[in-house]
Amino acid sequence: MASQPLDTETESLELGVLTELAGYHLRRASGAFAADFSRVLAGTGMRQVLFGILSVVDANPGINQGAAGRMLGIQRANMVALINELVDKDWIERKVAADDRRAFALTMAPAGSAKLAECLARIRAHEEEMLSDLSAADRTRLITLLGKIEAKEK
Repeated sequence: MASQPLDTETESLELGVLTELAGYHLRRASGAFAADFSRVLAGTGMRQVLFGILSVVDANPGINQGAAGRMLGIQRANMVALINELVDKDWIERKVAADDRRAFALTMAPAGSAKLAECLARIRAHEEEMLSDLSAADRTRLITLLGKIEAKEK
């Protein structure tokens, strides 16, 4: 007897208690989003963490490197390496902060602004596709609910 493809084998199986656990569904949804995000941004040199940093720096010109890391939940040692990568790509500029000579202020470089815009267009299309079964009101509600969960982290 030939073995059945995995998809056919699992169609009649039950998830059990997982069906009622929000964390399980969040993890699965996050995994689906992350995989599609990577596919959409393939070839751009962009990763989720870099996009997050660029977004925060773009919205807060001159932001302290440490503050940007804290906003995104990135540990200091990791943030240093990530900022070095962004500086090496000429996507951001790092200067000693005028108000604290021990800190670095971050601003967008022209190439970073262009890369952010390019990737944002791709990400908007990605989100439109991933959320196509949700109404605009459902999308707003989803983001609001996820924000409430995120607030518990702080």
